[in-house]
Amino acid sequence: MRRLLALCLVSLALPAWAEGPSPVKVAELSARLYAAGMETGDPLLVLSAAKLRKGLAPVAVDRAALGGVAGTGAPLSWEEMLASAAALAADDALILGLLEDATVETTKGVASGPVYNIGSLSNGKGDTYPPIEFRGGEYAEVYVEAKAATNLNLTVYDDKGRLVCSDTDISHIAYCGWTPATPGSFTLKVENKGPTGADYALMTN
Repeated sequence: MRRLLALCLVSLALPAWAEGPSPVKVAELSARLYAAGMETGDPLLVLSAAKLRKGLAPVAVDRAALGGVAGTGAPLSWEEMLASAAALAADDALILGLLEDATVETTKGVASGPVYNIGSLSNGKGDTYPPIEFRGGEYAEVYVEAKAATNLNLTVYDDKGRLVCSDTDISHIAYCGWTPATPGSFTLKVENKGPTGADYALMTN
């Protein structure tokens, strides 16, 4: 039954998602699906995550936290996700065939993918970013993810220091979305509450 549901995600959900959520939201959805697949040992869920992420076109920027430490690498890639799926599939010829198809199939990607930078945080530490401008009346999104098993918290404050959005669930993934009433500057804070240090990707639209 679980595999049937995963196949439905691959064949049905992906086209619908491609027309709806923003690239930042798709990044979050793919990370959560990937985490669920790895937790349950289900290669088809991981495949679904990889197919979602393959449609993204993230762009690296030189954004950095105030006094922070830059990390290395890039956000979790669809190739890494497929490699994880292959490891879970073991000798299952059917799933390995699906993974092969996903590797070679082409995708247009998005016209303008999320921008990202890589930061690095020791356990118990936090990064504060210089104010970032977001447009009034347009949905704003901020998302962080770590490849390591840690606990990232994300908070967003307006130019008056008021909390606008937060995601403090125990997870290596954190997402905030809100619609500014007027154009303004917002301060982003990322905290590592996990047991170990980790590099993380910060994405915005």
